[in-house]
Amino acid sequence: MTTWRTVTNVARYHLIQWQLYFLLPWGIMMFSFAVNLVVASQIPNTDTGGLATIYVWVFIGGLFSTFKSLQFGLALGISRRSYYLGTAGLAVALAAGYGLALTGLQAIEAATDGWGQNLGFFRVGYILDGPWYLTWLTSFVCLALMFVYGMWFGIVYRRWSVLGMTSFVAAQILLLVAAALLATWTDAWSRIGDFFSALSATGLTGVLAVLMVALFAGGYGTMRRAAV
Repeated sequence: MTTWRTVTNVARYHLIQWQLYFLLPWGIMMFSFAVNLVVASQIPNTDTGGLATIYVWVFIGGLFSTFKSLQFGLALGISRRSYYLGTAGLAVALAAGYGLALTGLQAIEAATDGWGQNLGFFRVGYILDGPWYLTWLTSFVCLALMFVYGMWFGIVYRRWSVLGMTSFVAAQILLLVAAALLATWTDAWSRIGDFFSALSATGLTGVLAVLMVALFAGGYGTMRRAAV
């Protein structure tokens, strides 16, 4: 039976490996920031994509939360439902906290004129370039999305091993190719372009939130058949 206490205990179980969820993502991101700061001192007005490092490592954290830790968690008698909800709860908590931290760093960046070098590291044009609450919301959605996406990859690997993982990636590529071909055959590219060009940062955050829910549902469906 899934209870709030069980879900909370699953989240705490993951945090035994605190380095994976705190030290590595922030350490690597700050290393990237330091490198970009040096570059900006030589090349003014620099906007970089270095912030992507934390999103990549959040994805890896989500993957390890199911790929590496699932077997032991289920062996302790935790149900698949409780494990999945507890892990997703951790994703929400981390995304909320990380989003606040990134929003604060963006505010400092703006107040210091890009760390004195006119560097745009925490400010990303269009998507992370609005009021603080929208920056937090977008960061939260993107971080939670990456964690849940990583969880799904880990579950697929645990259920079907390397062959399943390869098939999972191939299926996503084929889906994108099929969508591109359908848009070509129906002459829909101009309408797609008009939709995204008219989409505000808030609208894009909404689209990503829907995608996050879809990934959550897909991962949960796969989790029900995950091998121990």
